[in-house]
Amino acid sequence: MKFNNIKIAALAVLVSLTAYNCSNDDDAMDNSGPDFSGNYVQEDQMARPAINTVFVTTGNKDAFNTTVPSKQNAAFQAAFQSRLLALNSGYTTNALGMDAATFTGALATDVLTVSLDGKTTFFDGTNVLTGRALADDVIDTELLLIFGGPTGGDNGAVTSDNVSANDKPFSNSFPYLAAPHM
Repeated sequence: MKFNNIKIAALAVLVSLTAYNCSNDDDAMDNSGPDFSGNYVQEDQMARPAINTVFVTTGNKDAFNTTVPSKQNAAFQAAFQSRLLALNSGYTTNALGMDAATFTGALATDVLTVSLDGKTTFFDGTNVLTGRALADDVIDTELLLIFGGPTGGDNGAVTSDNVSANDKPFSNSFPYLAAPHM
């Protein structure tokens, strides 16, 4: 009970300091924009969820995360292909018709492509990698493309994580995210 009182007191002090530092003086605001001076370092790169996790070895994480996407294919495609074939030694092509070199080249270039004039989806059976909607099951899509073979029907036991939807419904208004768990 004593520990809870300490936590409540600490929270009260933090809230009071935060409130004390807030200001309603709009005239004093600096509207000059963000400050981009200084040195910035890219820490992580994950346009396509789980691809970096699965295909980039621990010793290459920093190199992959700091390599600009235009140079990633040349630097990492061969390692991605080796990893793909280690995961699925029977890989020939996937449901997109991509052979191992083409598929791993697309994966190694870690960007999320977006269709500017079509449906935005990771995969809906027709549209593929044209963006990503919140409800898109990206892990199932990635598993299907890695293990599903030319028709998507091979290796059924490993082409889904068996999680059918988000655990809470997404909102119909911006920012469209699901409500947090309380």
